[in-house]
Amino acid sequence: MAGALVAGSLDIDRYLAEHESKSTLRFITCGSVDDGKSTLIGRLLYESQLLLDDQLAALEADSKRVGTQGEELDFALLVDGLQAEREQGITIDVAYRYFTTDRRQFIVADTPGHEQYTRNMVTGASTADLAVILVDARKGVLVQTRRHSYVVALMGISQVVLAVNKLDLVDYDESAFRAIEDEYRSFAAALGIKRVTCIPVSALRGDNLLGPSPNTPWYDGPDLMRCLEDAPVGSDAAAGPLRFPVQWVNRPSSDFRGFSGAVAGGVVRPGDRVVVLPVGTASTVERIVSADGDLPEAAPGQSVTLTLSDEIDVSRGDVICATDQPASVSDQVEAHIVWMHEQPMLPGRRYLLKLGTRTVNATLARPKYRLNVNTLEHAAATTLALNEIGVCNLSLDREVAFDPYGANRDLGGFILIDRLTNETVGAGMVNFGLRRAQNLHWQDVEVDAAAHTALKGHRPAVIWLTGLSGAGKSTIANVLERKLHADGVHTFLLDGDNVRHGLNRDLGFTDADRVENIRRVGEVCRLMAQAGLVVIAAFISPFRAERRMVRDLLDRGTFCEVFVDAPLEVAASRDPKGLYAKARQGQLQHFTGVDSPYEPPSDPELHVDTTVTTPDAAADQVIRHLRETGVLPGGSG
Repeated sequence: MAGALVAGSLDIDRYLAEHESKSTLRFITCGSVDDGKSTLIGRLLYESQLLLDDQLAALEADSKRVGTQGEELDFALLVDGLQAEREQGITIDVAYRYFTTDRRQFIVADTPGHEQYTRNMVTGASTADLAVILVDARKGVLVQTRRHSYVVALMGISQVVLAVNKLDLVDYDESAFRAIEDEYRSFAAALGIKRVTCIPVSALRGDNLLGPSPNTPWYDGPDLMRCLEDAPVGSDAAAGPLRFPVQWVNRPSSDFRGFSGAVAGGVVRPGDRVVVLPVGTASTVERIVSADGDLPEAAPGQSVTLTLSDEIDVSRGDVICATDQPASVSDQVEAHIVWMHEQPMLPGRRYLLKLGTRTVNATLARPKYRLNVNTLEHAAATTLALNEIGVCNLSLDREVAFDPYGANRDLGGFILIDRLTNETVGAGMVNFGLRRAQNLHWQDVEVDAAAHTALKGHRPAVIWLTGLSGAGKSTIANVLERKLHADGVHTFLLDGDNVRHGLNRDLGFTDADRVENIRRVGEVCRLMAQAGLVVIAAFISPFRAERRMVRDLLDRGTFCEVFVDAPLEVAASRDPKGLYAKARQGQLQHFTGVDSPYEPPSDPELHVDTTVTTPDAAADQVIRHLRETGVLPGGSG
């Protein structure tokens, strides 16, 4: 080993005991591109004598082969592990490194500098206690420096070390360092970052990393390693109220029923009175069970199983809280959102939201504002694009227990997941629950859906005709309603064009507006189905996610998706309004099939090819389906 951390003569048991008792600091390095983040970490490892002999040999070989420092060691190669990073000399992914000194253990996340990889930086910041933000002494505070600082503040990191790097390239000029320090402290104060330490360094030369540098006699502050070793670790979670998200209901036999998870806040002890949220049932902690037996208490970060003195209903996703300081409960919240996907956020679309151990459906409203991270100004926005940050209201399909992110990261932070692809598309930090959610309650009605169905003599249904403009949806819808009406069926026809004359007259044809268009129509369909009607809805509805959203709004078996299929050129040839021609000439924007996508159904109840099927035959096909499924009398359903 290159360092002398573990000598052969050391008492191994004593060393392991000392190592186990060390505190752990999790920190990130961030900054603009080529500010020297990876070099800083590599040099820190090297100067701390924490590299094995084979690591040093590999570094020497890699430095000669792909290094950027001529004959000298390229310390960035210790961290930049991806081939693409080595070829471009940049960090793309989040690289984690683990090292230890006599006083402390460290987990460092080297995060990307490019703007398009801000989402990766969010990942590294989500669990960090401290951020080391690098600034090139020649360039000063840049937009990306401000962006990363805002994300650091947003993610609840209150300790920042500003490493003014490459000071050797400005001849260790104190005035250059002081100008950057003054500018950054002013910006950090506006963000609410309370603890800022500014250090002049040269990562390449090792200045002020593990001791004072003779090149900066004018600086009398701590070196970087001392700053990292002295920084407070952990959060205030242990001092806060009990928060225990239930990961698993542990019932190996009929004699034991416990609730497993990790303590996310406070300290729990047998005998503590607790409440289970969002249900609100109270009980008492009976035992704290671990792999090593029963414990007298458990603190944040410990994974344990709790047993309660009462036989109450507790499920995965519930949160066991201190009775006197419970978490908030709501199905509507305001949150900061960091958008992390190439496809922009679509207000009105349903996403999966994972908060703690609970996953629910969430719909985002249009952003209240988008943040300009350079000026901290609030800008108007209708959506959020990749790496943009904004504030939105979210509506959930059920109540969840939460804390504001500033009070508890685990109970205030969440991710957003695309329901179809399962990709993570965003990260969020809860600000507060919306008061209006507390004022809204379901009003019971005496004439319910079953009563409407009995009166009408048939079950409700939503016949959803989807397809390109000109495929024949409206024509089939008219014929279908005429036939059903003649048979005494209570119907209502919702046509895409007609709805846009009234209910949705304020919406355009962007992806976000199309999502909102279908969301509103889906809610209308749900109300009409509750009234016992057979609703015929003819809408292009180009996105599978929104068609699925409407299906999920309705009772099982109520939604019937009909794919009205026609090739694009056939649909265009049928167009009496000449919309396709206008779209191809650039006179119409966001026209489905031309410059906006259409996602055909993957598994519709019915598939109607209108190149071979007449509207009359198509309507009969739908009616047969309604009889076979029991919506209309006379079938096998």
